[in-house]
Amino acid sequence: MKQLLLLVLLAALATPSSAQQKPVFKINHAAVFVTDLKRSGEFYTQILNLDTIPEPFHDGRHIWLTIGNGVQLHIIQGADKEREYFQNTHLCFSTTDVIGFSKKLDEKNINWYNAGGKPKVITNRIDGVHQVFLKDPDGYWIEVNDAK
Repeated sequence: MKQLLLLVLLAALATPSSAQQKPVFKINHAAVFVTDLKRSGEFYTQILNLDTIPEPFHDGRHIWLTIGNGVQLHIIQGADKEREYFQNTHLCFSTTDVIGFSKKLDEKNINWYNAGGKPKVITNRIDGVHQVFLKDPDGYWIEVNDAK
């Protein structure tokens, strides 16, 4: 009996408690703060083909979109003006057809660039991934690539 009690005690000491375990984090959502909710909602649903999902506020200031694997993009109305952002600070979406997507951007008269900022050029990364960059209506940078 003493051996069993000692074995249980040793096992308890060897098993990390929840306070000792490193917490696990995963992305839940990204959010963009916009000047015109309707315009931004149309951009993300019509240009990037994202689907809307129910949002809990029902206040006319939010659009929630699914961006895959349980992750969401929240568009929030209320920014007082568009801003300038660095291209390296961006959201990234993958597609199977970057060339087709760049043609869609041309048809919609939306400017797009390569990683170096050159207009209407697709970046061919060293790992074989193709990418383009564009701005949403509020100036947030978006990368679209064909990474698997």
